[in-house]
Amino acid sequence: MSFNPLEGMGVMERAVELTNSGESFVMATVVWRQGPSSGQSGSRALITSDGKLHGWIGGACAEPVIIREAKAVLRDGEAKLIWLGQDSDFLGLHIPEGVVTIPISCQSDGALQIFIEPVKVSPQLLIVGRSPMALTLSNLAQDLDWSVEIVDGDDLTASMVGPSSVVVIATQGHGDEDALEIVLENNPRFVGLVASSKRGAVVLEYLVDRGLSPAKLEKIKVPVGLDLGSTTHREMAVSILAELVQLRASGEFSKPVDSKISLTMIEDVIDLVCGMSVGPTKSNNPFVFEDTTYYFCASGCRSSFEKDPLSFLSKVAR
Repeated sequence: MSFNPLEGMGVMERAVELTNSGESFVMATVVWRQGPSSGQSGSRALITSDGKLHGWIGGACAEPVIIREAKAVLRDGEAKLIWLGQDSDFLGLHIPEGVVTIPISCQSDGALQIFIEPVKVSPQLLIVGRSPMALTLSNLAQDLDWSVEIVDGDDLTASMVGPSSVVVIATQGHGDEDALEIVLENNPRFVGLVASSKRGAVVLEYLVDRGLSPAKLEKIKVPVGLDLGSTTHREMAVSILAELVQLRASGEFSKPVDSKISLTMIEDVIDLVCGMSVGPTKSNNPFVFEDTTYYFCASGCRSSFEKDPLSFLSKVAR
């Protein structure tokens, strides 16, 4: 198996960075190739939840497909084996169950099999307070293999909180306001306050008077936890963990933590020459024809379209 160790190290170092920041991602590995594909067996790349690819697994035809499939894998949590090739490559073959075949129509006659798997990072849960409810929540979260830290309110410092942190304030009236001010300094991913709606309103009003911005106050979920009706303090821990699990399942804890990155997933469009799906971005060879912008996986497809746009558009209209 051919493998470039420098390429692999770059991808793995990025994987460590994402893991430490609490961001889930997808790892893609070329497990088989047929020349003249530019991908090499053993080549790796990772794809972040915002659709950015780091590393190398193939050329312009392979990358848009892998990015599209990686988004689905990260959403569904199930790995896939993708087989990219020409239509003729799949004729008469027994395709094993679970293998996803995707015809590509680029100029190259090569083929690739790429294994893509989700790497879902365990949430970093910080619990402030040591009530029976807080201890129960800590034990339950650890049973789910979450990374959990529990501290007393007096021992809390801003350095314990990062952009990927999920924080539950369970001081229950003993310094709630001070704890919230401290954790909000570093813009955590989620902050929940264990309090009644009435008590929560008082705390939020206090923080407004302290000059906290609306953007920071919007991060506070109060009361935290799903409404399970009348519950004991320990049962409250179940409701809180249920809400956190629900948020994680919906992808809230997998999104990039960098606020400068847009979380809006832009829908792919079709390259009208080869039929590949591509993102509508500047890197995908845009060409404007009759006030409409079209995108292409490679310059060759764009060049073919430029020569006779109407012939390709007429095929779409049929």
